[in-house]
Amino acid sequence: MFKTVLFPVDQSRESREAADVVANVVKTYGSRLVILSVVESLDEEKVPTAADLEMTSPEAIAELLKNAKALFAEQGLDAQVMERAGKPAFTICDVADEIGANLIVMGCRGLGLTDEGAADSVTNRVINLSPCPVLIVP
Repeated sequence: MFKTVLFPVDQSRESREAADVVANVVKTYGSRLVILSVVESLDEEKVPTAADLEMTSPEAIAELLKNAKALFAEQGLDAQVMERAGKPAFTICDVADEIGANLIVMGCRGLGLTDEGAADSVTNRVINLSPCPVLIVP
């Protein structure tokens, strides 16, 4: 049923909590797991904060993906990791389409809100744009 599961990650608590659900789904269905980190381009008009710079540094992203892959490896699960640049919601949906994902699993709130605020969060945009079912973990 879920041959390929896409798990977009960031450094949020919600993302870490969703990992347990991802592991359960992947084990249950014998799915291929793809872990995705989206690096959002810094807005040229906005002065980046230290947190912005930390989340977009190649080292931070590499560490995040390494830790996520290791977490699943501890449970006997192999995972492919991907890093992409762009707007998170659009990039997540593009990657889901590109890899033929049958399910996207993500936390209910990540680190990013869109410019429009919480009502139009990355999670809400993914739900509305996704080419496959989306499982949101509270």
